[in-house]
Amino acid sequence: MTSPSSSASAATPRKRLTRRLSSLSPIGRGLLVCVTIALATTFIADHYGGPTLLYALLFGMSLHFLSEEGRCLPGVEFAARTVLRLGVALLGARMTLEQVGELGLGPVLTVLAAVGLVICAGGLLARALGLHRDLGLLTGGAVAICGASAALALSAVMPKNDTSERNTILTVVGVTTLSTVAMVTYPLLVGVLDLANTQAGIFLGGTIHDVAQVVGAGYIISEETGDVSTLVKLVRVAMLVPVVMVFSWLYRASRKSEGKRQVPMLPGFLVGFVALVLVNSLGLIPDSVNEGLSALSRWCLVTAIAALGIKTSFQKLAVVGWKPVILMALETLLLLAIVLGGVVFGGLGS
Repeated sequence: MTSPSSSASAATPRKRLTRRLSSLSPIGRGLLVCVTIALATTFIADHYGGPTLLYALLFGMSLHFLSEEGRCLPGVEFAARTVLRLGVALLGARMTLEQVGELGLGPVLTVLAAVGLVICAGGLLARALGLHRDLGLLTGGAVAICGASAALALSAVMPKNDTSERNTILTVVGVTTLSTVAMVTYPLLVGVLDLANTQAGIFLGGTIHDVAQVVGAGYIISEETGDVSTLVKLVRVAMLVPVVMVFSWLYRASRKSEGKRQVPMLPGFLVGFVALVLVNSLGLIPDSVNEGLSALSRWCLVTAIAALGIKTSFQKLAVVGWKPVILMALETLLLLAIVLGGVVFGGLGS
């Protein structure tokens, strides 16, 4: 028979654990939930395939009830804002100025033109479809630059309202899905058009939304195609700097009318991005540290998207309908036409 003293001693560790969990800071509780989702979805993606960000988003949405009570909400908000900006800043460790110069003027100018045209077209198409211009600019930036990462970065400097978080989630889901489809179908199109390795790299890097899918599609064809596609994609990632600056300027008045502190013309996370690019260009970051920063960036973005998922419900997404999907599909087709036209008719990479 168990003595009362042994029962009391067994209960003591449980009480201590309960007290320790209760003593976690308000930020710590919610942040721990988001990190746990990031760990679980990364494991699933690494072992069974599929887009990690999309998994994290869906897992987070299944835990939406946590956003309706106060204990986890501060940590979820911290992950969706501060951790997100840290992840975007660390993206700068992936690239150098030398990589941009290796491509030549033609592909760089094509990327610049494509980014500007797709973002502007996004705003116009959104109005034509009866959607808010902000959604068109956000989806256009995500499609034109670097998919989910760009959507998260741009949303950080856009005004917050009842639909802003929903728009971000819609954009992340849409561009991730379209990017996955492109990773499978665009290499087939390369074969049909009989593009050379360099041409194929410019095409894939200039059109597929997310970095991971660009790498996957490029190296399916050849090592040379993979290298070129990754460089072109990094040029698109670099466009995040001027585009976020333009968005920050564009929405300064809106942020001021909200009664909140204005977003500076060059937000802190963007300064970090540029600083890492410059330091990496000078060769001051060892390869091992560079890999660590890239991995940390990935973890931050997955944690942030899990937080955004927690804050969003399926019901709110269902209200929007198919118009945002049509919008992102049209933007993707426009980007495809611009880059493919430059490769086939403009002689890029030939």
